[in-house]
Amino acid sequence: MTGPRLVPGFTGGQLDRADALRHDAGALAAAMDWRARLLKLDGLTPEVTDEGRLGWTSLADAPDDAELILLGLGEGRAHFAAYRPGLRAGNTPAMRNPALMAALASLVPGEAATYAAARSVIDWHARHGFCANCGHATAAFRAGWGRKCDACATEHFPRVDPVVIMIADHDGRALLGRGKGWPPGRYSALAGFLEPGESIEEAVAREIVEESGVRVGNVRYVASQPWPFPSSLMMACIAEAEDDAITLDTNELEDAMWVHRAIVQAVLRGEEGPFIAPPPYAIAHTLLSAWAGEL
Repeated sequence: MTGPRLVPGFTGGQLDRADALRHDAGALAAAMDWRARLLKLDGLTPEVTDEGRLGWTSLADAPDDAELILLGLGEGRAHFAAYRPGLRAGNTPAMRNPALMAALASLVPGEAATYAAARSVIDWHARHGFCANCGHATAAFRAGWGRKCDACATEHFPRVDPVVIMIADHDGRALLGRGKGWPPGRYSALAGFLEPGESIEEAVAREIVEESGVRVGNVRYVASQPWPFPSSLMMACIAEAEDDAITLDTNELEDAMWVHRAIVQAVLRGEEGPFIAPPPYAIAHTLLSAWAGEL
């Protein structure tokens, strides 16, 4: 299932992250020349060209108060994103932003990976302007890949939250759920955050039984995906259900149902069915395709 055709959205980025530049102030300054590029963003939404590529401009267009984040090297030049102090991290779910959804749907493969890194790190800066150790204001360092407290010298780095996303399989049927407030007809794989002291397999089993009442075993890993809303690592799995009795947790899900493989295949081909599949850039779509044998 993890063959070369299995390429989740937000993966396949082409930039060299150039970690060495993050530690070399002189080399970083030299890279900020006329060739360097700045990612064009409208807030946290990317500007996308008619060809489905990310829009770029020169560093001359960076706001005077911007903190630059080195995204990496490509085509012989450095690529940056800008964080403006005072930017408020959004509390509205990103999936409710039609402009963002349209941009993600139009990006060519690999481009979304660069955007994912930029968005996650910018959002992290917006949420971590103060030291968690002493409460003093922090400042960016390491080319935007960290913040440091001038008062107590504590260093802070962008975090990634691990999330399991999974399908329970029972006699050729997949267990799909519907979250509250989702677009009409949308169903997807179940998902949840890993907790401290928990393995991936244990989290998969716990989340499925908590949300649907279905007990599972034989958890198999499929693929992973960075999910920049705000910054998660989605780990996709398939588990075998012991039975098909659903006891729904209405605090977590609005509905859940078993769907036969042939129906999932039809929906993924664009045919009408009892549910609308998650968008192709979501790893839930990749997971459904892998389970249905489409990949």
